[in-house]
Amino acid sequence: MLRACVIDFGNGWDRHLPLIEFSYNNSYHTSIKAAPFEALYGRKCRSVVCWAEKSYVNVRRKPLEFQVGDKVMLKVSPWKGVIRFGKRGKLNPRYIGPFKVLAKVGIVAYRLELPQQLSRVHSTFHVSNLKKYLSDEPLAIPLDEIHIDDKLHFVEEPGEIMDRKVKQLKQSRIPIIKV
Repeated sequence: MLRACVIDFGNGWDRHLPLIEFSYNNSYHTSIKAAPFEALYGRKCRSVVCWAEKSYVNVRRKPLEFQVGDKVMLKVSPWKGVIRFGKRGKLNPRYIGPFKVLAKVGIVAYRLELPQQLSRVHSTFHVSNLKKYLSDEPLAIPLDEIHIDDKLHFVEEPGEIMDRKVKQLKQSRIPIIKV
């Protein structure tokens, strides 16, 4: 490990020695079935860097809160359950809505007023799945254009298959479908 660090850091390897030592002492070793620090002291090592990062994150984090009557956007999952024909779903909308907040349920959950198209979806959502609606018309996506199942996953179906080809490689064949 030391040799690799000397090669990576060159002449300044000695300045990085405390980080190398920290990394080694907190890495899992199969021979002792624990990290050396944990085996010696019986607890995990807490780093000063870790605490500094945590406090920095906590200072910058602001809690999301909505009032009854606010409009919010609802996060949907474009990566799961999507039938993709060559696309990765990058252009699919991440949020749908806006929806009106009906009530605050507990500390971090909100009940929304959902339209008839989403009647199979439970109307209570965690705050992490919501985003404040800013009165911006391009942001609002009508539900008529997209199909969402009861788990808030996109369901895409091809409109028409225009052409089919089979690409022949050395070891395999890849079907290509133009939709």
